[in-house]
Amino acid sequence: MQAHQRQFIELALQRGVLRFGEFVLKSGRISPYFFNLGHIASGAALGQLGHAYATAAMASSLQFDMLFGPAYKGIPLAAATAIALADAHDRDTPFAYNRKEAKDHGEGGTLVGAPLQGRVLIVDDVMTAGTAVRESLALIRAHGATPAGVLIALDRQERGVGERSAAQELTAEEGVPVVAIAGFADVLTYAAQQPELADEREHLQAYRDRYGSI
Repeated sequence: MQAHQRQFIELALQRGVLRFGEFVLKSGRISPYFFNLGHIASGAALGQLGHAYATAAMASSLQFDMLFGPAYKGIPLAAATAIALADAHDRDTPFAYNRKEAKDHGEGGTLVGAPLQGRVLIVDDVMTAGTAVRESLALIRAHGATPAGVLIALDRQERGVGERSAAQELTAEEGVPVVAIAGFADVLTYAAQQPELADEREHLQAYRDRYGSI
């Protein structure tokens, strides 16, 4: 596990983004953990999160010219990542985001920010079915730009209907790589290193054994 992944998991725990217990997911599965990035609700926390995204982007092999944040959660995430790329990596990166509904006055349209062009990196929170990301891919391609990849906070590394996870399905079907700041395997590793999380790790490992993707 890399330093920025550990810092991200610690941030998630401190801010209540990552919680352990018993949670019923939309799929009906009973999960021993829950992840909700909506609990990042202060300037300091968002700044730390932006740095985690930026570090993950720079540590990956993704080549990108700009960022795109899908409405709504992706908007502050893309903005925070762009700020962190400039501050910590001396990389001034354009970003854009979309509106859920087209604006019928002023400049109109559904896009705000920099024009979609070149290699576009989508920044979002998590990926479940991948529906929102696919809509973003279609929008990017419709503007003549190229999707460079998808950057998410946590990859649950959990299979869906088949044997692959939503991230694996997206890569296979769309040819677009998915990079996460951390994956469920990293959460397991972190839990194994914390004596106070020993009991939680047993539940996490059991869930991984039952639902983990290939």
